[in-house]
Amino acid sequence: MKFPVSVICTFLLFLSLSSPQARGDASGSVFFIDSSSHQFLRARSSNDEHPSISLKEVGAAVPVLLGFAPPSTLSASSSSKLNEVLIPNPFNRPRAVFLLEVNGINGLEKIVQDNPMFSKSLWDTNYIGSDRVDIQLPDENDVSVSSLDEQLEDCTDKEISDFSSSIGGSYAPDALEPLNGVLSVPLPNGALVNLHMSKEAERKFVIGLLSLTQNVKRAIQMHHDLSQTTLSPAELLTGRFNGIKVLQEQDEAEIIAQHGVELLLVTLTKIFGSLQEAYKGQIVGIIYCQTATPQESAKKFNVILTPPHYHRARWLEEVNALNTTFAEVALVRITLAWITGIILLVSTLMGTCYLLYMPITRDTLLYSNVKLD
Repeated sequence: MKFPVSVICTFLLFLSLSSPQARGDASGSVFFIDSSSHQFLRARSSNDEHPSISLKEVGAAVPVLLGFAPPSTLSASSSSKLNEVLIPNPFNRPRAVFLLEVNGINGLEKIVQDNPMFSKSLWDTNYIGSDRVDIQLPDENDVSVSSLDEQLEDCTDKEISDFSSSIGGSYAPDALEPLNGVLSVPLPNGALVNLHMSKEAERKFVIGLLSLTQNVKRAIQMHHDLSQTTLSPAELLTGRFNGIKVLQEQDEAEIIAQHGVELLLVTLTKIFGSLQEAYKGQIVGIIYCQTATPQESAKKFNVILTPPHYHRARWLEEVNALNTTFAEVALVRITLAWITGIILLVSTLMGTCYLLYMPITRDTLLYSNVKLD
């Protein structure tokens, strides 16, 4: 199963070149990536106007894609907006969503307008508002939530080498000091990205990419385990990546951050391709990008599991306990059972006798419609 690598790499390049100042009031973007083998999102023409969507509407799209009802507080206008993004078929939902927040990049208007193949697989929308959004989902029996935020505390040169090989690159370790080598990855546009592990920012960026990849692998393994059970819950993979923001804080931030964006999209291409293969196309990606300030660096989407009301059983409780023993309770139950059995037995025998000796006349209820001529 192939994913449009060239398209996504173009996406990364324009992300790195776009800036919040060039976009005016917009300070973030949300991208809906459709499945490569199934259609869960509406295809939008490249001539369509650049739409806007709020974070609350993005949060409402997640449970719908997972096969659940949208929040009851969703307004009519927001429901109409979701109808512009999602296919209006409740029986055609992926029931799996890859939700990733990326801090440090923004923009993608020109790509959607100029690349029709790209616009068919991805929606670029400005977000309105910056409040944190709660994603209401049922309990863990109906949905499985996998966090992609776990960071590797310790990694080895071999793990970095394996990661570089998986994205088509190479890693040259330092013979004198571990985790001090150079990671080289060729890009589809012909450029070569070199990240030095000796630099703190670039090392954090590489470890962040490696952590994201490892977390996705664990989520895929969990998906295989869940597919063997009879429950088959919906699955949400959610995480946040801050590596681009880390690169922007070092010297020569513009060039390094641009290469970081391109390398991030190469990694996301590999990740989403593996998810498509593992989930057999039954998954949709949502990537939320922003250039947040330190005060806004917290996660925008908060997943809340709320059990349905019918799962909250209320048990009857005796106010005053009776001073009875187990033998007394057992005697009462046995007596009631015998009495009920005897009554049923006598009733059955009497009914049988009446049926056997019932006279065959024209006036009986049973044979009232039978003509005896």
